[in-house]
Amino acid sequence: MPFLDANTITFETAPQRIISLVPSITELLFDLNLDETVVGITKFCVHPTHWIKSKANIGGTKQLNLEKIQALKPDLIIANKEEQEKEQIEFLAKTYPVYLTNIDTYDDALEMIAEIGKITNRSLDAENLIKEIDLEFNNLNVQGFSKSCIYLIWNNPIMASGQQTYINAILEKIGFQNCIKVNRYPALELNQMHALNPEYILLSTEPYPFKNKHVDEFKRQFPQTKIRLVDGELFSWYGSRMRLLPKYVAELLCD
Repeated sequence: MPFLDANTITFETAPQRIISLVPSITELLFDLNLDETVVGITKFCVHPTHWIKSKANIGGTKQLNLEKIQALKPDLIIANKEEQEKEQIEFLAKTYPVYLTNIDTYDDALEMIAEIGKITNRSLDAENLIKEIDLEFNNLNVQGFSKSCIYLIWNNPIMASGQQTYINAILEKIGFQNCIKVNRYPALELNQMHALNPEYILLSTEPYPFKNKHVDEFKRQFPQTKIRLVDGELFSWYGSRMRLLPKYVAELLCD
């Protein structure tokens, strides 16, 4: 069975047994009023919180419990190219319709919302959400703000978000210039970071749980740089959480 996109959907009726393998898309499905149709989620799908108990847990994003997924008899599985292991998704796609997302830009994220709205017969809800997200970003005044930054996603080894990532696209959209010019998520040494001389270092709360103690450590290493602990969900979750980012960023930049 081939992977699906919005232009090749052949459902006679909207899916009634959806499994989401992507935490941010799980939240999106809730906000598209699909509570009754979602039957399985990963252990990392923490929003909405009550779904943790009410939906079947099908394992981690990269360690799916294939037997549990098969037992749920889904009529749609929503996955992501970066978050899932290729072999597991190819295995599932032999039996079940799989909508495989690949999000590298702001526009990719909005297109995904629209496509999921179409697939699930929630196009109007998706259109309204997209309008809300666009409005929030359009209201964010970053005119004249252009600061260099490094956005860290891991520690020991230090890893940063580089080019061709959704995080990079969001950084650029809110006025930051990413110092990391290589693709994806390179490892860095402190001396490399010093050479890049960023004006900001952003420490994400996920996937590595950076905390205030790490802010203090980096402040000692980079006394001339603004070190900020930032909400990793807001910077990396494409979907309905996008509408919350602009106001958060406005407060962050005023700090």
